[in-house]
Amino acid sequence: MPTLRTKLTRLVLPALRKHPHLKAFARNLDSYYDLARHTTAAVLPQIIQPDPQEIFITLTANCNLRCVGCKYGRDFMPGAQLPFTLVRDLLEDCSAFGIRSVRLYGGEPLLYKELTRVVQQAVNLGLHPWLTTNGILLKEKIDDLYAAGLRKISIGFYGTGEEYNAYVQRPEKYAQMERGIAYLRERYGLNIDLTLGWLLMRPTGNLDAVREMWRIAEQYSAPVVVSLVHYSLPYFTEGPDRELQFRDDEDRAAIEGVVKELIRFKQLRPEMLRQSLMSLRSIPDWLLKGPGMKVPCDRYRLLWVGANGVVQMCYVTFVLGNLHQERLSQMLFSEKHREAARDAFQLKCPNCHCSYPTRIESHLPSHLRYSTFPNLSH
Repeated sequence: MPTLRTKLTRLVLPALRKHPHLKAFARNLDSYYDLARHTTAAVLPQIIQPDPQEIFITLTANCNLRCVGCKYGRDFMPGAQLPFTLVRDLLEDCSAFGIRSVRLYGGEPLLYKELTRVVQQAVNLGLHPWLTTNGILLKEKIDDLYAAGLRKISIGFYGTGEEYNAYVQRPEKYAQMERGIAYLRERYGLNIDLTLGWLLMRPTGNLDAVREMWRIAEQYSAPVVVSLVHYSLPYFTEGPDRELQFRDDEDRAAIEGVVKELIRFKQLRPEMLRQSLMSLRSIPDWLLKGPGMKVPCDRYRLLWVGANGVVQMCYVTFVLGNLHQERLSQMLFSEKHREAARDAFQLKCPNCHCSYPTRIESHLPSHLRYSTFPNLSH
């Protein structure tokens, strides 16, 4: 059954869309609710229950790049992809349970032949699909996707020019990706919500890289979300010799310099960095402490679907079932799902840094630490 929170969202969402100032107020109210709830759950973890609000669907494991830090297209679920009929049923269950936010990704979802039909199906069901792509095929695919109703896209951004080409291990791909972004903006203007998912890793952990990223973001009016190099996701790697991962003694000063620059950008143009100052200030600790960063997880609000049909509560673990054996509706709010929600909150898991911005904002000790962290705010 849909949660109380989901039912309330359905009731007030039409009014919020008509009045943006009310939407901002509701978002702030929701953040304070989470802060109070997580503070209480630190003592009474049993109050944490599954509350799926978004689903990430890996349509295909195939990819047209060979990124140094990614196993898709090679070692992770090689060749796997979801049949359209299975995705159709999945979207119907999402609609029935009030899971409105649907992220379509891979692998590279623009390689999925039925992508336009998936977008159209989601829109027809009243869902809000958004696409995460490397953008290489964006110019060729965006017209059909826009016609089907797609209005939100995020692009993986791993550097610029030859730095990007070296990371994706394909020549000339940066230019092709940028042509896709330029075409999208020229043809559709700001009718598409376009964001850059900038990956902060050792090769991009310097002032030149962050400033070049910002130049591109401003040029194409594409707000930035800062992603952090992973250490626990099953489909990412730290590079053959861990060359993508930061090292505490060597890299702390560089990371803190990058974060100071991000904070400066945020203060200049708040709308262009879709994270709070608080979450930006926390980045050095997330990168250098790794699993030692003990901030309760809020991924009890997520569902993740692999290209092989497996359904998990998050990217890394907490398997709930497989869509080739049962529908999503049979997995939701089961005892396994409820146990996974509590275990995730209590970090009975590899403790990755997924959703680090919202985790920081709903954790009282982090509020106290990162709201006024002097070394990075001045």
